[in-house]
Amino acid sequence: MAEPARARRTFAPVVLLGLAAGALVAVAGTRPGVDVDGDPGSGVTASVGLGGTDTAYDMPLVTSLALVALAAWGVVLVTRGVVRRGVVVVGVVAALGALAAAVTAWGSLADDLRTALQQVGAADAEVSHTGWYAAAVAGSVLLVAASLAALRLVPHWPEMGSRYDAPTGGAGAAATAAATRPVEELSDLDLWRALDEGHDPTAPDDEDTSGPDRGAG
Repeated sequence: MAEPARARRTFAPVVLLGLAAGALVAVAGTRPGVDVDGDPGSGVTASVGLGGTDTAYDMPLVTSLALVALAAWGVVLVTRGVVRRGVVVVGVVAALGALAAAVTAWGSLADDLRTALQQVGAADAEVSHTGWYAAAVAGSVLLVAASLAALRLVPHWPEMGSRYDAPTGGAGAAATAAATRPVEELSDLDLWRALDEGHDPTAPDDEDTSGPDRGAG
């Protein structure tokens, strides 16, 4: 019993870590991952697409996968059973994809910037990776760790109660049963349920519905 109880206590920390890491990666992916060392001049910076609102050297795939992982964490909070485990698997795949995309961007972003510098005659400028790139990689590692932890621990995590599910036929059955009970035994809630179902709980069971000629002859 100690192990399941200990696993249940990991629910909040792991989910919070996953959400925070996913948000960090999503934001970092929208920022330039590389920059030019020193002061190459505003003309060179503008020519190669650095600075301002230009996102020529951001990581859109990293951001997209991080958003998928964030959505998976949100769904984990409101689902149960097999569906919940399936969503966790989707989150793991998205987190691994974000990490792979961030690692791959190490070389591709730097090569793109060096090519742009050569085209504007600044081939000697040094290229470095920004803090946002480091944040994307570090956040992706944390996101993968949280997702894998969720995959292992999710069977023991608390789930949303069934009272939040959409109502089923139970309410209708209760209303029908209420309609067959004496009015004196019904609560206000039972009366409302019966009326909502189209029953008249005040009508006697032997009410004459066959017309004025019933029994004639």
